[in-house]
Amino acid sequence: MDLRSGRAFWPLTNGLMHTYPPLTEDTQADVLVIGAGITGALLADALSAAGLETVVIDRRDAAFGSTSASTALLQYEIDTNLVDLIPMIGQRDAERAYQLCRESIDLIAGLTATLPDDCGFKERGSLYYASNKKDARMLTRECAAREAAGLNVQLLDHRDLKARFGISAPNALFSPDGAEVDPYRLAQHLLWRAQERGARVYDRTVVTRLDEGRAGFTAHTDRKARVSARYVIVATGYEAETFLGRRLAQLKNSYALATEPVGPEPWPEACLIWETARPYLYARTTADGRVVMGGEDDNFNSPLKREKSLPAKQRRLEKKLEQLLPGLELEVAFAWAGTFGETKDGLAYIGPKEKGSKLLFALGYGGNGITYSAQAARMLTAYVQGKPDADMAIFGLNR
Repeated sequence: MDLRSGRAFWPLTNGLMHTYPPLTEDTQADVLVIGAGITGALLADALSAAGLETVVIDRRDAAFGSTSASTALLQYEIDTNLVDLIPMIGQRDAERAYQLCRESIDLIAGLTATLPDDCGFKERGSLYYASNKKDARMLTRECAAREAAGLNVQLLDHRDLKARFGISAPNALFSPDGAEVDPYRLAQHLLWRAQERGARVYDRTVVTRLDEGRAGFTAHTDRKARVSARYVIVATGYEAETFLGRRLAQLKNSYALATEPVGPEPWPEACLIWETARPYLYARTTADGRVVMGGEDDNFNSPLKREKSLPAKQRRLEKKLEQLLPGLELEVAFAWAGTFGETKDGLAYIGPKEKGSKLLFALGYGGNGITYSAQAARMLTAYVQGKPDADMAIFGLNR
């Protein structure tokens, strides 16, 4: 199924950076990663760095699925506020989930520093503003909860918010701990580096069946070639239900646009911006001075309906940004939509299908897909090495 509609910004501006062949003959590995988007790329990089023989397969061209539709705001903030997550999963696990997402930003910063270019990575503050007065009271509690968890956050009242950022809202939380990145470029560089270490990457190849035996798995493909592997990691987003046998997330569409370049700092500090309303508006900048924004989420019905909705959604996004930051003269260059999965608690699913299983999942659902994926790569590489991470229980498939 098509995961996106319209003209996604990242592949068009980067071009076809690398090409990968389809799988045409049987092969074997320590680990088979199904999915060559940003999650699969992070896994391939971590697994190959650990000396594990790795094969990566994707049904599409590498990084041309959900990764190409991502707006790639790197935030420790989860779609579920900390004050709401605590009663869902307990204070210790809720705080740890936020802390892990914060650590992921540093992990990604470290990765981009070792690649041929910075992949558009730049540290940015994150501004989370109240959409209404009721949410303003919630943000006051949220600020206290985050401070108790050791997170760096500041509560701005409506006067400070207007003076510093030019935004009219009841109040906002500002955190210096955020970043932005080009997800397509990062995925391609990581896959290429994994290949240089000996990993094998194949695209345009569909895994049609997994057979499990004593020694591991045999993956059958639509091209009649097979992969034998001790472990399999599924990194295919909501399409993972093919291998899991059940759905873990509700399917949603998110709509996005990128403008023509408007300057290096379209708004003060060029911070990441998002709001408390659900669905929420979100915005960031790019290395060449564009504004990327998204929102207007709705329930997934079909790729055709998503495509038909895109023009009207684009107009609504433009209007909302004009209201939020009046005076910006914007010309839209690209508009697109992508389908993603949303969980009830906003957390990813990372770990084995069941206790002791060698069929593993790395499903970075929600608005924190890339930060979750960075943790998944770390946790699952350790799991394959026989060193399971206790934090993985927070993201268990059967929680």
